[in-house]
Amino acid sequence: MKKTIILSILLVLLLIIPSQAQCAMCRAVLESEEGNTMAKGINNGIMYLMIFPYLLVGGIGYMIYRNRQKNKTSEES
Repeated sequence: MKKTIILSILLVLLLIIPSQAQCAMCRAVLESEEGNTMAKGINNGIMYLMIFPYLLVGGIGYMIYRNRQKNKTSEES
């Protein structure tokens, strides 16, 4: 079970890394434009897209915590 969890976490982290690199490239290109109205919109979109990986990792962490708490209470009973 521990191997599955560790592999899942590593897989999620490896999938997140390429997306951050692309976002940095978009951001650099858009900041070179004048007016920055389009850059602000794209940067806000990037921020919204980056919320989801954190929510997924947080949700998985909460599920692991909840399962461990249930296992502890069932072992004590």
